[in-house]
Amino acid sequence: MRSRPYVLMSVASSLDGCLDDTSTTRLLLSNEEDFDRIDDVRSGVDAILVGANTIRSDDPRLLVCSAERRERRLRAGLSPTPIKVTVTESGKLDPGARFFTTGECEKVVYTTSGARDCLRERIGEVCSVVDAGDPLDVRILLADLAERGVGRLMVEGGGIVHTMFLSAGLVDELQLVYAPFFVGQADAPRMVHPAVFPQGPQQRMTLAETRQIGDVVLLRYLPRQDA
Repeated sequence: MRSRPYVLMSVASSLDGCLDDTSTTRLLLSNEEDFDRIDDVRSGVDAILVGANTIRSDDPRLLVCSAERRERRLRAGLSPTPIKVTVTESGKLDPGARFFTTGECEKVVYTTSGARDCLRERIGEVCSVVDAGDPLDVRILLADLAERGVGRLMVEGGGIVHTMFLSAGLVDELQLVYAPFFVGQADAPRMVHPAVFPQGPQQRMTLAETRQIGDVVLLRYLPRQDA
């Protein structure tokens, strides 16, 4: 029995490591073929996690789009869409966001001990609010998800969340898609923030797969973990 879920991190980036640009319109880094691949990956996990900044900026639904894949999950006794998970230290989440209002699935918000009670009062009717320590500890989050029956967790960003999981050595698989262009903006959100990463020059990740998907490329890495 694993003490935590298998963590699969999925990232789409420009060639200069940006997750988006600074415009108010979401930057599409991938293509239709790769979006379908991501939908297939989503259909095979128990939970999908994004950061609160991603919810505020992109308002994602985080659903399995394919009717055939949703039906396959239902036949397996699962919800049509995996559990939706987010993390927030500020507690600034809108209960009207599509993260909460779409999908026949459980929604879970992990926050700090100090923000828990206020957040439960504001959004407790649309999700479960869980104390993950102060400061927020990703290991507490993973242990709680394991207790909820989550065996595979898909982490979809953004940069703060990527940094949190990677710097803690808690990523089992990294699926990184590169778009064929540069963003070139100093203030654009980056794939990771400055941190001490165990996946450094002395502990190189294993490249398990490379795949061309139209005009993007998928690199699948297997980091070494500390847990």
